[in-house]
Amino acid sequence: MKRIGLALGGGGVRGLAHVLVLEALDNLGCKPTIISGTSMGAIVGALYASGMSGSTIRERMSDHVILKSDAWPDVLKKRGDLLKWLDAFSIEFGRGGLVRADKFLNYLLGEIGRDTFEKLEIPLIVVATDFWRGAEVVFDAGELLPAIQASMAVPGIFAPVCIGDRVLVDGGIVNLVPYDHILGRCELSIAVSVAKPRASDRTDPPGVLESILGTFDIMQMAALGERMKHHSPDIFIRFEIRDVRMFDFNKVENIFEQASPVMEEFSLLLAEHIA
Repeated sequence: MKRIGLALGGGGVRGLAHVLVLEALDNLGCKPTIISGTSMGAIVGALYASGMSGSTIRERMSDHVILKSDAWPDVLKKRGDLLKWLDAFSIEFGRGGLVRADKFLNYLLGEIGRDTFEKLEIPLIVVATDFWRGAEVVFDAGELLPAIQASMAVPGIFAPVCIGDRVLVDGGIVNLVPYDHILGRCELSIAVSVAKPRASDRTDPPGVLESILGTFDIMQMAALGERMKHHSPDIFIRFEIRDVRMFDFNKVENIFEQASPVMEEFSLLLAEHIA
């Protein structure tokens, strides 16, 4: 079987759609030999690289949110996980962000049971951005927590992460879908984008936060488009998930529903490439 490389892009909670790709790979018995990820893609990639299956990741994520299908007994059963999830997010003014991510990631990595890149079952590459130098920073060895925390440090939301002499922020600023890091290290490259689609039919002015985050989206997609003109992955999946903001964790089911139609085409493409 071909050596498969998988690149998972950033996009906040929309990145949970990556789980559908992982489940499709599992169903076909295709285990990636290298994974790269940015922001939420780095988190999902770390979970998968630790040995979790796609379905297990979906199950664990579902345990931490209230689904539309949940009855009161289901909510009560989840109470412990819901409280842990809420406790993992703490507000902190100053230091360049509003939310501390270290408690959340410590809890998440406790689920993984791996604290370094070397302990993962699948090699993982995590991308962050050096704020002052405006350069990409790549992690593939050493401690896992600081690397993922840096990769997901959305400016203004999460505090920047200091590692050595670098001040690091979200990797999506410079490399939204880091598929370039798997090219040459696999025989079949798969890149997955969960970037927010543009609402081309809107004419109303955006709010302050929407304006800032929307500007990031435009720049990130422009950079990705330019990169793909020169070197593109063998399979590129773009989930166009609408009306879901970065932290809409209450819309997990909606994310899976919007992403599902793309998966039939992906499964056919994947089967064709590995035949």
